[in-house]
Amino acid sequence: MSLVSVDSDPVFAGAGKKSGLDIWCIEDLRLVPVARSSYGKFYSGSAYVVLNTTLHKSGSFHYEIHYWLGTDANKEDLEAASNKALELDHFLGSCAVQYREVQGQETELFLSYFKPCIIPLEGPYSSNSGLLRGEGYHVSLFACKGEHAIRVKEVPFARSSLNHDDVFILDTASKIFLFSGCNSSIQERAKALEVVQFIKDNRHNGKCEVATLEDGKLVGHSDVGEFWSFFGGYTPISRNSESAFDKPNTGLSTRMYRISIRGELFEVGTENLDLEMLKSDQCYLLDSDNDIFVWMGRSMSMTERKTAISAAEGFLGKEGRSGKSRVTLLTEGLETAKFRSFFVNWPEKRETKLYEEGREKVAAMFKRHGYDVKELPEEDCNPTINSRGTLKVFLVNDRNTSLMQVPEPIKLYSEHCYLVQYTYSVDGKDEALLYAWFGSDSSPEDSAEAISCTIALADLSRGSSTLAQVFQENEPEQFFQILRTVIINTGSTEKKNAAVEGIYDSNSDEESKALFRVQGRSLSSMQAVQVDPVSRMLNSSYCFILHTGSVVWSWIGTSSSARDHEILDRIIEIMNPLWQSVSVREGSEPDIFWEVLGGKAEYAKEKEFKQGIEDPHLFKTTLTEGDLKVEEIYNFTQGDLTTEDVLVLSCPQEVYVWVGFHSSTTVKDTAFNLGQKFLKMDVLAEGLNPKMPIYVVTEGHEPTFFTRFFSWDPSKAKMHGNSFERKLAILKGNPQFLEVHTRSSRTATSRSTTPDSLRSTPTSSNGHAETRKNFSNLSPSMTPSRQRLFSSPIATVTRLSPCSSPQNGCHDSTVSQPKSNERINATNEVTEDTLVCSITYSYERLNTVAEDPVFDIDVTRREAYLSGEEFQEKFGMRRGEFYGLPKWRRDKLKKSLHLF
Repeated sequence: MSLVSVDSDPVFAGAGKKSGLDIWCIEDLRLVPVARSSYGKFYSGSAYVVLNTTLHKSGSFHYEIHYWLGTDANKEDLEAASNKALELDHFLGSCAVQYREVQGQETELFLSYFKPCIIPLEGPYSSNSGLLRGEGYHVSLFACKGEHAIRVKEVPFARSSLNHDDVFILDTASKIFLFSGCNSSIQERAKALEVVQFIKDNRHNGKCEVATLEDGKLVGHSDVGEFWSFFGGYTPISRNSESAFDKPNTGLSTRMYRISIRGELFEVGTENLDLEMLKSDQCYLLDSDNDIFVWMGRSMSMTERKTAISAAEGFLGKEGRSGKSRVTLLTEGLETAKFRSFFVNWPEKRETKLYEEGREKVAAMFKRHGYDVKELPEEDCNPTINSRGTLKVFLVNDRNTSLMQVPEPIKLYSEHCYLVQYTYSVDGKDEALLYAWFGSDSSPEDSAEAISCTIALADLSRGSSTLAQVFQENEPEQFFQILRTVIINTGSTEKKNAAVEGIYDSNSDEESKALFRVQGRSLSSMQAVQVDPVSRMLNSSYCFILHTGSVVWSWIGTSSSARDHEILDRIIEIMNPLWQSVSVREGSEPDIFWEVLGGKAEYAKEKEFKQGIEDPHLFKTTLTEGDLKVEEIYNFTQGDLTTEDVLVLSCPQEVYVWVGFHSSTTVKDTAFNLGQKFLKMDVLAEGLNPKMPIYVVTEGHEPTFFTRFFSWDPSKAKMHGNSFERKLAILKGNPQFLEVHTRSSRTATSRSTTPDSLRSTPTSSNGHAETRKNFSNLSPSMTPSRQRLFSSPIATVTRLSPCSSPQNGCHDSTVSQPKSNERINATNEVTEDTLVCSITYSYERLNTVAEDPVFDIDVTRREAYLSGEEFQEKFGMRRGEFYGLPKWRRDKLKKSLHLF
């Protein structure tokens, strides 16, 4: 590092030593610490430096530095804040990303530190004043925007400030009014209620009335007149009224400039930027309209960095964008995913591979490679779900699905797909976990059938199922914990090679051979995976079984553990109790061993350790006509699981698609597809494995292996109504009226399901009626294989405990076959909402004026005999959406189509 040495400001002593925030303010051109009791209170006449320190699971600290500029701060304070942020970065070892934050245009990352919001105070900050100044109460009008990180902006107290797009809060001495623009979303209104609570607690000591009003429905209640009296009486809001917040630019252009040592800018590229353009002894400015990035090479001095930052400020001033654009300062090697996305050849971020010389030597190994970390503890082998559940396994082969017996061990084949249904108890209620497992050589048709049958099983499981799709060689540990002992063979049930057959029935074919990699976390979760019988498939971190017609070899890798050796012995015993294996340690193999494997070749002697980003990330998703857009939610909490949304929780080893209770049916039907699109996008440029396991979790039935990523409050997960109604109930202090929502509810309207005492007066929260639907719409008629699947006797294996024998828990049960003209809903009730006929007819024969009408049908529900495709064509909606409409409207639509 060739930065010019600078003496660090003593105020930075102890900064970055523990997780959390540190905040300083510029006062008299000096940096002074802000009392923790005042964190989140920013004065518009001052400039601040904010450090956020995060301790990652890997044990390393991660830093973000923000310097916040109030709209009324003087130029000297702004410059001082910028310099002190750069000085703080140097103090921390130049390993932080710096963000320039402008009042009213803060990044969502910055806003996420101060929940629920930031409401800047007037005037400059004073460290001598222990209390807020300006205690004289005055009426204030605030505009709110945002569904997760909300921006709050005080606007002129005038009727002209109101518009149809934003949510407004009118704060008066005795009452707080929430006014929701007709174009605002339910999520924005719900988030604004958190701001109302914040104002009530901080400006009214928690003692204040709250009234909610809705744009366009402003008659018939005293609160309406009281609200408009503050504006001199009611006047309609202009249709052309503009939002109080600037809209982001949509037609983005990209330009990159080199910044000279004198602060001059020279354009060096536009679109399709190349990584080779960036030189370690230079600084660059990348302009993408909404965002400005200043990239500083590792060999740049402190003086040169200050010059580059001043040049960026001058560029913004010249362009008239000082208060609109966000500036991110990056040091070489710390580039954000968004910055990297502008370059066509930026290499993917890959995990560091390091050699492991046994568990007890991990710490020493890391230190040799420059990682100052402590020895890693043994991984937790405890299952994340109840291990006393029941197990069913189905084989999907040639688009036919059949129930398997569940022996010990369970044998899977790479050319097939399988369904694994595990039912377990949580607080006295049954929950189901459904896996669709895709063999590495399985057909796309079988994969599609496996997903379809998984969704069908979910519809029969009372709506309490968590779904997952997993690919061979990418299985999550939990999958193996459920199956316990698994042997994965190549080929299919019809095509077994002689060596594999010999493993199970003692055949001896001198020419055949099979190689298995042995793995697992304990004797209750172990696997043998067949691989190509060649030496390049060996790996020092594992044990292997090499079986020929006459000899069984057990090969022990030098980096394998004592636990691996124990699992190896147990797997050999399970495969064939008559075997007497020849034990061979890595490095002492006889020549005959290598001859069996076709000769000695190079193989992996390194084991991967995951470094870098390990913490989960939460994203809000929007899927429109197949186009997926995502927006990260920073510093997320359980409260960010908004019932109207579909969110993706991206973890190191798996991805969860969380489906809100009030989210759209279209997204629910395509949840797995959404997860696959997310993996393909690789938003954080982490090199995500496209075959990573994908879980689909529904609101109200979150499993423990999902909730462990949150500070989970079960009572919040049981709240009823849309997000606005839930927040309003809490604000009014009536949480006892919030009912547990269940998957059996066929309607979930914002009005009819909310108690009168919680309804927003004088109007509703704009929560339109919405039908509660199954997780996925199945086709009206089941395939023959699926009928057999649901009508066959079901053999189950009861898992008593991690160490119990499966044979001790076997029993038979049955699943009844659905009636031919009915489909069972999430609670096994049959309602008008779920009636679907297995026999379909064309619309031409079903309508009341048909020339060749159909007889022997229920004429009160002719629409139920339409195919799914023709139903949507005629009605312009899915069945679930149709049955969610009021009966009078359904009848009206049926009359218009001559189906009534």
